[in-house]
Amino acid sequence: MSRTEKKSSSDEETTPQAPLVNESIRGSKSRFPKAGSRKESIDPKTTDSQSQNKIPKTISDLAKTLTSETELGSRMEENEWFLQKLGRKAVNKCLDLNNCRLTAADVREMVALLPSLPDLEKLDISWNDVIGGNLHVFTQQMHLVSKLKILRLGSCRLTAEDVRALGEALKVLPELEELNLSWNSKVGGNLPLILQTLQEGSKIQTLEFVDCSLTSEDGVFVGQLLPRLQNLEVLDLSINRNIGGSLNSIAHGLKSTSNLKVLKLHSCGLSQKSVKLLDAAFRYLRELRTLDLSCNKELGGGFEDTAGLATLEHLEGLDLHQCSLTADDVLSLTHVIPLLSSLQELDLSANKEMGSSSENLLSRLRFLPVLKSLIISNCALESETFTALASVIQTGHLARLQKLDLSYNDSICEAGWTIFCQNLWLLKELTELDISLRPSTFRKCGQWFRHLLSAVTKLPKITEIGMKRWLLSASQEEELQGFDQDQRSSIHFDHGGFQ
Repeated sequence: MSRTEKKSSSDEETTPQAPLVNESIRGSKSRFPKAGSRKESIDPKTTDSQSQNKIPKTISDLAKTLTSETELGSRMEENEWFLQKLGRKAVNKCLDLNNCRLTAADVREMVALLPSLPDLEKLDISWNDVIGGNLHVFTQQMHLVSKLKILRLGSCRLTAEDVRALGEALKVLPELEELNLSWNSKVGGNLPLILQTLQEGSKIQTLEFVDCSLTSEDGVFVGQLLPRLQNLEVLDLSINRNIGGSLNSIAHGLKSTSNLKVLKLHSCGLSQKSVKLLDAAFRYLRELRTLDLSCNKELGGGFEDTAGLATLEHLEGLDLHQCSLTADDVLSLTHVIPLLSSLQELDLSANKEMGSSSENLLSRLRFLPVLKSLIISNCALESETFTALASVIQTGHLARLQKLDLSYNDSICEAGWTIFCQNLWLLKELTELDISLRPSTFRKCGQWFRHLLSAVTKLPKITEIGMKRWLLSASQEEELQGFDQDQRSSIHFDHGGFQ
C-alpha cells in the first residue's frame, strides 16, 4: 500500500524516463531575402554615394543574422550535449531533471539553457541535494521562463535563503499552476515568504508541502491565503504534525475553495475537534474527489456526527487508515459511506476497534456500485464480518472490485475463510487479493485452500495473491504446484511463509 509518508516511486527512479526541453531549442531557419525579391525604387535625385551607403547596412544586417544563427546552433549543440550527459531526452516545453544527481556545475549549465527555453512550461529538479544553497543561481534568471506552469523542487535541501529567494522569484511567474516544495524542512516557518505574492485571481491549482516542518503559524497563513486561490484543486499538507493546532483557520479557508478536488492531511496531528471543523467545511467542497485523513491517531471519536461528509457526492477516494476509529465512529460511517455512491477506493485499515462493529458497515458496501479498492487490513475482523462481506459478494454488488486487502486479520476462523473463498469467484474484475497473516503469526491452511484455488481459476484478471505465513500441508503443496503448471501460471502466489 502506498503511503504519503513514503517517497513517490516515480520520484525515486534513477532510470532516465522523462522529458526535457521545448520546441525553442530546435530553432528555426531564418529566411534570407532572395535576389530580386525586393524592388528598389530609383530616385533620379538620389546620388551614387547615398545608394552605396545602403549596401554596408544590408551586409551588416546579414552578418548579425548569421551570427545569431551560429549562436543558436551552438546553444542547441550545448543543450543536446547537456541532456545526453544526464541520460535524458527532449520533449516539448518540459525540462525534467529530477533525481539526476546534479552537481553545482550542472546547475550552472541548466541556468545557461534558460535563454533558449522561453516557452518552458514544466521544470522538475526534485531529489537533487545540490540545489540547496544554489537555488539563487536559478531564481535570478527565472524571468527568462515567465511562462512556467509547473515548478517542482521536492527534496532539494532548500535553505532558508533559497526559500526567501524563491518567494521573490515567484513574482515573475504569473502563469504558475503547480508548486511542489515537499520534503524541504526549511519551508517550515517561512511559508508566508514564499506564497505572499499569490494574489486574488492566481492561476495556482496545486500546492504540495509534504513533510515541510510547517508551523502552526504557517497553518494560520494557509487558512488566510485559501480564499484568494479560487482555482486551487489540490492541497497536500501531509506529515506536518504541527498544523493540527491551526486547523480552525484552515477549515475556515477551505469554505472558499469550491473547486478543490484533492485534500490530503495525512499525519497532521488532527484531533476529534478537527473532524468537526472539517465536517463543517465539507458542505462547501462539493467537487472533492480525494480525502486523506489517515494516520491521525487522535481522530478517534470524531466521526460520531459527520453529516457534512455525506455531502461529498463526487468523492472517489477516502483514506481513514490508522485513525483509531471507535465503535461509534464505525456506526456513524455505516450511515454515511453508503451515500458516497461515487466512491472507488476505501481504506479503513489499522483500526482495530472495527472488529466487533464492522459487520453492518461491510454489508452496506452494496450501495457503492463503482468500488474498485477495499483495504481493511489489520482491523481485528471477526467471522461474522466475513459472512457479511460474502452476502454482499454473492449478490454481485462488488462486481467492479479490483483490489481486496484482508491481511493481518488473524482471528478469522476456518468457517469464515471457507464462506469467503466459496464466493470469491464472483469478483470477476479482481486483480489483487491479500490474505497474509501478521509477521508474528503462522497458521495451517484449512480446507478452504481448495476453495481458493477453485475460485482463482474462474477469475480472469487475477495476477497477485498474498498468502504470507500460511502453512501448507504436503498435499496442499502438490495442489499448488499442479496449479502453477497449468495455463494459469501467470498468477503470482506470494507465499513466503510456507514451510
